[in-house]
This record gives sequence, structure tokens and C-alpha cells, in this order.
Amino acid sequence: MKILIIEDETELAKDIVKYLSSEHYRCETAGDYHQAMEKIYAYEYDCILLDLMLPGGDGLTILDELKKQNKQDGVIIISAKNAIEDKVKGLKLGADDYLAKPFHQAELAARIESLIRRKQFDSSNVIIQNELTIDINAKTVMVDDQSLSLTKKEYDLLLFFIGNKNRVLSKGALAEHLSGDFADMFDNHSFVYAHVKNLKRKLKESGYADYLKTVYGTGYKWEI
Repeated sequence: MKILIIEDETELAKDIVKYLSSEHYRCETAGDYHQAMEKIYAYEYDCILLDLMLPGGDGLTILDELKKQNKQDGVIIISAKNAIEDKVKGLKLGADDYLAKPFHQAELAARIESLIRRKQFDSSNVIIQNELTIDINAKTVMVDDQSLSLTKKEYDLLLFFIGNKNRVLSKGALAEHLSGDFADMFDNHSFVYAHVKNLKRKLKESGYADYLKTVYGTGYKWEI
């Protein structure tokens, strides 16, 4: 799962990245308004952590731009401004949650997890699709009660496919989901093919039906 942290306090941003990375989230940061706008134009995120007070602009303006673009990224406002009017403005503009500074990292992680469950998996901690069971909290995958061992990237891909079931996902979108800003550094997306191939092989060997389809010349689709 990919998180964008829009925060100008460098040490706080580093602390958030360190903690969320230990929870297996992939984190990117933006330290001011202009960096943040560049990233939201260029990429998609599972969750955006948005400070309201930023050098060069207002966090609420970023939130308004996300709404205008019809972006589906989840947004949690993190701000020292705890006035009720700021909270109300943010929620009215489309923010999903509001967390006032200072906060405990564990609470932030719990809110991110809850938001992603709510948006992608109907608030459920456990995803069940036929013979496949995924426990999001435990980060385990079972096929017919047998444990399936996946790498972190394979697990991320599986959740991404299921969260976008019946949609064709291009190799570029998958590369950006797995690598974020670094996706642009690759001349091709062969690493995406390798991860998808391994995921398909492991699912097949476990006895799971072939729901992960290759759409030739375009990408892949989780069809169910």
C-alpha cells in the first residue's frame, strides 16, 4: 500500500516514514505545496496524509484540487490546527479523517488501515473470494485453509488487483504502484511481469482458480 506524506516538518515526516515502513507501507514525501501538487497530479495513492499549513500554499487547496480531479485517494488531515472550523472545512472538501498533532504513530497507522479497508474492501478486515482468504491485519493469505507464502510485492499486488477487481490495470499503473517515483527510472516494466508471473504461479500451484487474467498489449485484470 502506498502512502503520500505531505508534511513540512522534516523530522516528523521522517518519523512517520520510519514507523509506517515498519508496518509494510511504502511511503513518499512532499515537503511543500508545490511538491505535493506535482505528486498528486502524477501519481495515485492509497492514502494521503495532509498537513494544512505548508510552505507555498494551503493544504485545503490541495484537498480541493483532489476533489476537482475526482481522485479516489484516501485523505487523512494531520495538523496542529485543531480548530473545529478547519476540521469541518477539510471533511466537507472530501477528507476521510482528521488527526490533530501531536499523535501516536500507532493511532495514525490504525486510521490508515481503517481508511483503506473502508475504501477498498467494504470495511472488512478479512477478504474472502471463493477459496481465497486474506487477513489484512495479520497479512496472511490462505487458499482452502492452506497458507500461501508471498513476498511483500506479491502481497501488495494481490491486494491491488482485488481492490480493483474487473478493471484492466496497465503495466505502467502496476509499476507506479510498486515503485512510485522510481517507476520512471525503468526503461521497461519487466519487473512487473516477473512479480505478476510469480504471483500467478503461486496461486495456481495452491489450487486457486485463474482469476488473474492477462489482457494482451494492455495489462492485467482480476476477473471475478
